[in-house]
Amino acid sequence: MISAVIVDAVRTPSGKGKAGGGLSEVHPATLLSSVLGALIERNDLDPALVDDVIGGCVTQSGEQALNISRTAVLAAGFPDSVPATTVDRQCGSSQQAAHFAAQGVLAGAYDIAIACGVESMSRAPMFSNAQDKDPNRAPLAHRFPDGLIGQGVAAEIIAARWKLDRGTLDAFAARSHRLAAETAAAGGFDNELVAAGTLTADETIRPSTTGEGLAGLRPAFADDALQARFPEIEWSITPGNSSPLTDGASAVLIMSEEKANQLGLRPRARFHSFAVTGDDPLLMLTAVIPATRKALAKGGLSIEDIDAYEVNEAFAPVPLMWQHDLEADPAKVNPRGGAIALGHPLGASGTRILATMLNHLEQTGGRYGLQTMCEAGGLANATIIERL
Repeated sequence: MISAVIVDAVRTPSGKGKAGGGLSEVHPATLLSSVLGALIERNDLDPALVDDVIGGCVTQSGEQALNISRTAVLAAGFPDSVPATTVDRQCGSSQQAAHFAAQGVLAGAYDIAIACGVESMSRAPMFSNAQDKDPNRAPLAHRFPDGLIGQGVAAEIIAARWKLDRGTLDAFAARSHRLAAETAAAGGFDNELVAAGTLTADETIRPSTTGEGLAGLRPAFADDALQARFPEIEWSITPGNSSPLTDGASAVLIMSEEKANQLGLRPRARFHSFAVTGDDPLLMLTAVIPATRKALAKGGLSIEDIDAYEVNEAFAPVPLMWQHDLEADPAKVNPRGGAIALGHPLGASGTRILATMLNHLEQTGGRYGLQTMCEAGGLANATIIERL
């Protein structure tokens, strides 16, 4: 029986996604090529053996257009024969790339594949590829006559419905920075980090962050029209309890266990189960709950069997909502901090989280790790890996 295994996983440091950020002068294809090259070098692998490179990227316009994964493969010096494609499942794009790569191995279509992702939010600003400027999304007006809402407002609705107050959200955000800072100081990220440009460490982590300090920030999404439409909202989502704009890239080397053994490479983890699902596109961020339940059911596991949960911190209410409904151990949720501290370079976040989760399992002796990612349009991916 074929197993799809992870041999290695790397990422760039997280750069602030704005002018002057540590990666803002680096072309996104160069960012992605840096992690692709690192996988080959770290594992002494002939790149000609790679059957496919599947990359995630959300804003596929400007410097990120025209199949950026293929551009990065060529920039990394891979042979012309190595193909590549770029996928978009919004924030879960590179997590979906990992699913496609692993599923290709399980199907016998690939012996070796690389799943990866990139986003330079400083050079290809979020929504710069949007074609539909109508806020009411005319093609969907018959189904959503009041119009869709942004993710920030969806996070506000979740906070209201799950009774998550501002203090709770800010405390969770401060925890993210504290855990990330502690992990960085202890060298816990060292095995996954690949220098990019002049940046060698995450610049989005703020070790001095406190809940009290975050309390002074103003809500980011309130306006008169939205306040009238959603009177139940207390407006608690701020830049401090949301993920920052981020530049970064990440990549995972995936192959069959048989091929890894043939090449003398050590499989570090096995893909155990996958899930992807949709949920309410208005609430938008809630699909992580059914996606998790689906992945657990497919894997024959319970939530208690999992040693670490990585729930992407697009906004603080998402992991808190997930934690409540899954009755999950809070200590296992994002144990090294999450996107609030480590950043959320959209297309790269899925494989970034996979790299961090794999290293956490190895360094703590855990067996199973689960990651899940909320995605625009009411989608979510969930992945369970087993450390070997």
